[in-house]
Parts: sequence; C-alpha cells; structure tokens
Amino acid sequence: MNEPITPLEDLLDLLDLERIEQDVFRGVSRHALIPRVFGGQVAAQALVAAGRTVPEERPAHSLHAYFLRPGDPRVPIVYTVDRIRDGRSFTTRRVVAVQHGQPIFHLSASFQAHEEGLEHQEAMPAAPDPLDLPAPAELLARHADRIGGMGVVERLLRARAAVDLRYVDDPPFASAGEPREPRSQVWFRTNGKLADDPLLHVCLATYVSDMTLLDSVLLAHGRGGWVVGDVVGASLDHAMWFHRPFRADEWLLYDQESPTSQGGRGLARGRIFTQDGRLAVSVIQEGVVRVPR
Repeated sequence: MNEPITPLEDLLDLLDLERIEQDVFRGVSRHALIPRVFGGQVAAQALVAAGRTVPEERPAHSLHAYFLRPGDPRVPIVYTVDRIRDGRSFTTRRVVAVQHGQPIFHLSASFQAHEEGLEHQEAMPAAPDPLDLPAPAELLARHADRIGGMGVVERLLRARAAVDLRYVDDPPFASAGEPREPRSQVWFRTNGKLADDPLLHVCLATYVSDMTLLDSVLLAHGRGGWVVGDVVGASLDHAMWFHRPFRADEWLLYDQESPTSQGGRGLARGRIFTQDGRLAVSVIQEGVVRVPR
C-alpha cells in the first residue's frame, strides 16, 4: 500500500510540469478556497517552465509578470516558452500561460551566469524568532469566529499545509476595523526539506510571495480581506529580484509594506531576508483592492 503523500510533496508535484514539446509545458491546479487559480501557483509554474529551458549554471535573477485573466482550476494550464535571448552573461525567456484558448498570465524572466561585483544591502529589520510565534493552526483557531468558524480554519490550513507561515503581528483578518501602520512581517519555510536545485527554491519563494503581500494595504484601512469578505482582491502584476542564494526550506523573513492605494488598486513591496540577515529577494506587486458594494 502506497504511503500518502505530504502536502509539500503534493506542491512539488504541482510544480513538476509535464513537457509536451521542447518549449511547451502543461500544469494542473488544486482546488482552492476561491474559484480561481492561486496567482502564486501560476507564477511559480511559469518560472519552472522558463527555468527548464535555461542551463542550470544560470540561476534566475528577476521576473516581471502580469495576471491577465482568472485561471480556471478545473482544467490544465499550457505554458509556452519563447527563447528571447541567450547572451554571454544573461538569458531571457518569455512565458505565456493559456487556458480555454486565451492567455491568462504573462511572465518575462531573466537568468544570469555567476559573476563577482560590487556588493551592499539594506540591514535586516528587527523581528522575533519564528519559533516564538504561533503556528498557523494555533493562530487561525484563535480567530475562528472572525473568519467563519472551524470549517474555514480547516480549509485554510489544508490550502497552505505545505508552508509554515508565521505572522509577527496579527494578520488583517484578526484586526479588521482597526487601521494600522501599512506594514506586515511573516516568517515562512516549507514544511519539509527540499532538494538542492536552486530553481526549486526560487520557484517556491515565488509561490509564497503572493500569499501575504497585499496584507499591508488592508492593514492601512482596517480591512480583513477576502477571508472575512470586506474586500475583493486579486493580483494584477508581480515583480521579483533574486539577489542572493537562499533555501526555501529554511526560515525566511518577508517584510512587507504599502506606500499607496487608490483607484481600486493597492501597491505593496516586500523584502525577503534569510535568518542570518542576507537580503535574498525584493518583491513589488499591485493588486485590485475593492470594497464590495
């Protein structure tokens, strides 16, 4: 009898795309809490597709993406990779994700051969040790009444079971109605060890980066978000820069803030640090943030 797979193994299987042709891949989705494909999944799968057409010695250093249409979790997604450029130092790929004959997502990614250069970085902000913070099950159970009961808690835990995500301060759903500074911090790592493939770690960080980035927008207005139903939201675009090597199965601090929101959109930016203080990733995203009428 086969052993049941873990949530992390299930996520890794989700990112292990089927190669249809040389530069064409197919991915599937898992049913989520919302009736569309999670944006972090599409971005991570698209980066997997791009990375599989690039030599291993050229890791990803940036991506820029647009979410064009909601993804349908009931049908596969086809990812077509265009080999835009293969230079002496940099490789560029463009990926289009298609469902029902229409593009739902567009990504451009750049990869670079290792080289030495000038180096500096911002200091890592102060944050408590992740193991001193409540685990996801404890945090969600504490606020079950706010988010619709233990049934919703259990669905949230299943949807995010591959990742250990720990909030430094109360998340938006726990403090709705009380505007706060538009800043949020979470620690995260995968619930299990990963292989040493650098592309895998970058893709998993891409997956997680879309989970909480708009929290800071919600905090500024005392909104609880889609979990409590006082905001309708969706990612519009997403950009990431990968500065230094990191492991997604080791604790990473995701420091997030929102400089502005207007016109039904909110802007958020984030910095991901390793536990020993190295700035690993920078992230910027704009998303739809609408108050239901």
